[in-house]
Amino acid sequence: MAFAVGTAVANIYYNQPLLDQIRASFGVSLHEIAWIPSLTQAGYAIGMLFIVPLGDMRERKRLVLLFSCLSALTLALVACAPGFFVAAIASLMLGLSTMTPQFLIPFAASLAEPHEKGKVVGTMMSGLLLGILLARTVSGFVGAAYGWRAMFGLASAFQVLLVILLAFTLPKSEPSYHGKYLGLLQSVLRIFKEQTILREASFFGAMLFGAFSAFWATLIYLMQTPTFHLGARAVGIYGLLGAVAAGFTPVVGGLVDRHPARKVTGIMMALTLFSFLVFGLSASSLVGIGIGVILMDVGVQGGHVSNQSRILSLIPGAQSRLQTAYMFFYFLGGAIGSYLGTVSFGHYGWSGVCCSAGLLMVLGLLRYSIPTRKHPQV
Repeated sequence: MAFAVGTAVANIYYNQPLLDQIRASFGVSLHEIAWIPSLTQAGYAIGMLFIVPLGDMRERKRLVLLFSCLSALTLALVACAPGFFVAAIASLMLGLSTMTPQFLIPFAASLAEPHEKGKVVGTMMSGLLLGILLARTVSGFVGAAYGWRAMFGLASAFQVLLVILLAFTLPKSEPSYHGKYLGLLQSVLRIFKEQTILREASFFGAMLFGAFSAFWATLIYLMQTPTFHLGARAVGIYGLLGAVAAGFTPVVGGLVDRHPARKVTGIMMALTLFSFLVFGLSASSLVGIGIGVILMDVGVQGGHVSNQSRILSLIPGAQSRLQTAYMFFYFLGGAIGSYLGTVSFGHYGWSGVCCSAGLLMVLGLLRYSIPTRKHPQV
């Protein structure tokens, strides 16, 4: 399941090292090309809100196979896009169809024993985060060698193979919600209103992923400055370096099983903020950027694991709806961060990216300084 999560979520990150290639291909501006990663993540956030709750209402294996097939089709559409408008709409559809990871993570959590839930979520998140980070490595090298269209075509073919693998290996599940779809969506809103911990974790997640996305959406532009004269391969190498940090997620999951998850989240947000200080001081240092990547990825991944461990234990039988609320805000933060980072780079350069991402983390830490009314350290 962790392998499937990683290979599926990679689909929405292949574009980031290739943005300059796509921009040149369609002849659009830096501000216009910012819509490609932003629409992809916005589509993912919309899918979280309206599609992921079905994981509690329908058999999850069928949903996983259906949306994996849809992902294959939308990847092919991106690869064949004749113009920028079609590519942008196809990017939105790609984000909307990439729901496989968000069906599988709560599925795995529902199968786990209570005392191992943090570890299981950590394992799943390792798969997710490896997919996010290694997507940039793969697309950086494939795009540099064969072009951005080849990368999306290859991803579409691989998605078809993933469908075949999942059809033979996934277990079946029993729905836990037996009402109507409208009632299902209303229950998501009700749960979000009732669960203070869920609302807080959603805000933390949005700030973390917003800062993370601001960095990765703009790294290609920094690498292409006269300071470095590098390109998509360099972004891919940093993605590979960041993937090393994914090995820490099961460790963080184990910490959450033994210590208050909220405290772990606070430490991870502080670490992420520190990483952007390192980035800001390393605008001309490849080594410094590498150190910052490791620090940032450990912070963001660790914060995500601790957040998920908090929310997926709140209401038995409602894991998909809890996941829906949390991940909607998580990727909404990512979409905002991608756009904010790109625009900041266009106006103020690398220092603008670091300041905008750092501001998001400061907002997260300010909220952390105000404990929740009930169970402040849960």
